[in-house]
Amino acid sequence: MAPLEDAGARLDRWMAALWDDLSRSRCKALVEQGCLSVDGEVLTDPSAKVREGATYRLDVPAPVEATPTPEDIPLDVLFEDEHLIVLNKPAGMAVHPAAGHWTGTLVHALLFHCAGSLSGIGGVERPGIVHRLDKDTSGVMVAAKTDKAHQGLSEQFAAHTVERAYLAFTRSAPHPKTGRIETRLARSSHDRKKMAVIDRPDSDAGKHAITNYETLKTFGQEPGKSVGRPMCALVRCRLETGRTHQIRVHMAHIGCPLLGDPVYGRGRSTPLAKLDSGKDFKDFRRQALHAAVLGFTHPVTGEPVRFETDLPKDMQRLGGFLERI
Repeated sequence: MAPLEDAGARLDRWMAALWDDLSRSRCKALVEQGCLSVDGEVLTDPSAKVREGATYRLDVPAPVEATPTPEDIPLDVLFEDEHLIVLNKPAGMAVHPAAGHWTGTLVHALLFHCAGSLSGIGGVERPGIVHRLDKDTSGVMVAAKTDKAHQGLSEQFAAHTVERAYLAFTRSAPHPKTGRIETRLARSSHDRKKMAVIDRPDSDAGKHAITNYETLKTFGQEPGKSVGRPMCALVRCRLETGRTHQIRVHMAHIGCPLLGDPVYGRGRSTPLAKLDSGKDFKDFRRQALHAAVLGFTHPVTGEPVRFETDLPKDMQRLGGFLERI
């Protein structure tokens, strides 16, 4: 039962203080999963306020096995041999199991698809994930099926010799139209889920990050700005490094956050929703980012390989809407 002095406290904070073996993020996830009830009624809002005298009950589910099990999830395979597999990951699929998505990940799908052909990564029968895409970023990925392929691919990614090009729709348009963004990126001191540019150029904090960009097309006229200032743009980004959220942070850093980005695009006003009678923009619920090109040297055969994919249908629809503004 919640005492008087705790009334009005944010629910997930109160839970974390009450049950010291649970982190606040774990408490938040449990609430969102419907594991908490108040006076017999299930709550799903971790930001709700604690009610004086109410009886709270938390039912913590049994832990899920740490080892993912194979799941029969269709994959868009672009190339596969005995050493590696290249695929076109859809938006909405997480790469690794983690809080909020313990099933349905790319790893689960690969364990099923590659059953019997994995010779072991580090002595364990599992796919070797050498790079990743954010859950809501679509596009080309490669995974290793053998230790030798895993080691060879990892070395190429570490040496930044892999060709990686992404297509993104941005708010506003970069100025100049082509350029190079070179910063250091680290976890935000205000929000540990976000990455941030280190402001001090002489700082050793974070990691070195380089994004080369090229504006391919612009759309509309930004209201209240000088003539020729586009409302949106289609931008190609080529990575020299591969840091967490790199493109999303870098484009926001130069004033061009990705359309639909729920983390780095908040708080920026846009008239796009008012123009969208067909809901092509309103219904777009992810960052408008697609990994279009992946090129590398086959880690076993030594042959150069390169894969390129078209924009997925949701980004094609978004592009069609932008053409009409």
